[in-house]
Order: sequence, then structure tokens, then C-alpha cells
Amino acid sequence: MQYIKLGDSDIQVSRLCVGCMSFGKASADFHEWTLDPRETETLVKHALDLGINFFDTANGYSHGTSEEYLGRALRNNIAREKAVIATKVYFNEGHLSREAINREIDGSLKRLGTDYVDLYIIHRFDYGTPIEETMEALDGLVRAGKVRALGASAMYGYQFMNMQLAAEKNGWTKFVSMQNHYNLLYREDERELIPVCRQMGVALTPYSPLAAGRLSRTEWKTGSKRSQTDYMASGKYDETKEQDYQIVLRVKELADKYHASMTQIALAWLFAKGAASPLIGATKAEYFDDAAGALDMELTEEEISYLEELYLPHRIKGAL
Repeated sequence: MQYIKLGDSDIQVSRLCVGCMSFGKASADFHEWTLDPRETETLVKHALDLGINFFDTANGYSHGTSEEYLGRALRNNIAREKAVIATKVYFNEGHLSREAINREIDGSLKRLGTDYVDLYIIHRFDYGTPIEETMEALDGLVRAGKVRALGASAMYGYQFMNMQLAAEKNGWTKFVSMQNHYNLLYREDERELIPVCRQMGVALTPYSPLAAGRLSRTEWKTGSKRSQTDYMASGKYDETKEQDYQIVLRVKELADKYHASMTQIALAWLFAKGAASPLIGATKAEYFDDAAGALDMELTEEEISYLEELYLPHRIKGAL
């Protein structure tokens, strides 16, 4: 496994991150395909055996049970200081108000079974709360020792810039990472958000790096429970299937050329674009093995251009 610093923090993370939306109690009003505690621990242990130390969850994943399952699995298999735990706040009462942030971090810490998280991520931009209120509250968590570093997720470039500038102006803690929607089938953040992050030295930890599996196989959907019931993924990708499937075929073409998997080609492209640690939302242990193979691949500039040239602009999916 390879490791990288998370932005300008002192936090060393693996080049792959375990996306923990796959963990938690299955439910019709969130996801029906999530893993139970035993299955969660099996995946977590396998990831740790590969050298993966970075785990990303959220207060709202499976109504908090993702945090519970992850915390339990980590406690059973690794010392706390050797794991990097990220969780999120926003999809809750009060969004990013001071009251909500202070309430939700305590709930997350309790469910995770720890007294601090390494990375606390705002899940979206909050239009209803002043930026200064949010950034001061987040800074307070860092000063209190409940959080080591701050991250942000899907938003517009100007919003992220304004939040960073508010923190800088007031001497508050700035964001060190951006978890945005980014893959070969969705590249809208290349316009503004990603350049802003590069300018500020912010690490990219993209979610949905395989477009919910669509970049890992030639079938757009499969018969798996996740593929059949993941309506969130269908909303992101199905309306542009006709144009995007041609990109999928090019991924397959390069995979065949290198005797590699499509997953490895799609992730190698992300690494070439500067991603620090993409989120791998696996439900089977072997998916981590496959993803790790991308770290040994290097695409040429011509191959990168070949993968990119068919892309057409998409409607925004991620920022609210």
C-alpha cells in the first residue's frame, strides 16, 4: 500500500479509502444492500491486512448504524491511533448550524466508540447558516480535541473558496480535503472546484470513483441487490447512459491492453488526475484487492486523452 499526507495536515492516509456507506442496517428508506456487523468486520479486517488505514462514514449512513458497525470492527482489529476515521455532518436537523455541529459530533463519537475523529467533513454546503458560524463551530471542535482535521464534500468552487477565506481571515481551522463526485463519467468539478483545491493544497478524496460500478464492468447494471435497488446511483448516471457507455468501452479496451481490470484503469486515471485517496465502497473483500492493483499502473498522456475525449457536459450531480 502507498500513503500520502492529507493536504497540509500531518495525517498520513492510504491511497485507497474504505467508503463505509456499504456498512449498516439495511432499510428501504436508505439502502437495502448494506452489510451487517459480521460482514462489515470481515471487509474492514481485509482492508487493514492490505495496509488500508483510511475509513470514511457519515452520521446519516444507515441512520447511524454505519458508524456503529465501523467503530466496532476497528476496535476489534486495530489500535485507535493507527486508523484514520472520517465522518460527516449536514444531513441532520440544523444542517451546519453551531448547535447542530456540536450535537452531531457527540453523536458520531458515541456511535464510533472513540473520543475523536481524524477528519470531520461537512457533507454539503449549508445555504441557511452563515459561513462564519459554521467555520467557527468546526474550529471549536478542533480546539476541543474532538477533531484532528476538517474536510468538505460536494459543493461549488466559489462556496468552498468563501469558506476557506472566512477561516483564513479569522484564524480558524481550514479544510485539508475535498470529497467530491469525480470519475471518468462525471467531470464537472474540473471547471472550478478542483482547480481551487489544487491552488489551496487541498487533497482530493473523490467519492463514486467507479460510477457505482459502471466503470468496473461492461454491463451498465447487474442482477445484484445493490445494482437493482440503488436509486441514488441510477439518478446520477442513467440519464446519460448512451453517451457515457462509449467511455466505459474505452476503459474496457485499455484494460484488455494491459491485462488489467476495468477498475484498475478507472482508478489509474483518477490517480493521474491528482486524486489522493478515492473512496472504494466495496461489499466484497476481493474488490479491495482489485483496486489496490491500480497503484502499480501508470497511463500515458495519450491514453488519458483517449479516455477523456468522448466526455460531454453533464447536469450537476453532487452540489446542491
